[in-house]
Amino acid sequence: MDNKMKDIDQLIKETLTQEEAKFYDELDEQNLIDMVGGLFNTRHRWVMIMMIIVNIIAFGLFIYCLIQFLNTDNTNELIKWGSAGFFCIMITALLKLFSWMQMDKNALLREIKRLELQVSSLAGEKP
Repeated sequence: MDNKMKDIDQLIKETLTQEEAKFYDELDEQNLIDMVGGLFNTRHRWVMIMMIIVNIIAFGLFIYCLIQFLNTDNTNELIKWGSAGFFCIMITALLKLFSWMQMDKNALLREIKRLELQVSSLAGEKP
């Protein structure tokens, strides 16, 4: 199957112009670091920066809540600090989940663009 995909990729590259071939090469699979970097290449990069700042603050608050939780003997305070720590961890987890969903969305968009390019190049070919 992998051989067949490479043959199709080679066929597509042969039918593309130089500019289209360069664009096609940019649509190749990315590693994790490139995907994280891709989060900051959109017009909503300021949202991602704000999410990172909020994530760091929420994690810092979690550490503070954890220290306070471990240093108290009063049951009511244990419940309060435990609840606050749980809330901070939930904020952190949800922000991370949103980031992973954005990376997945970017990967899907890249694949859709790649398929569109393949279809247009194959449709332009005369049998």
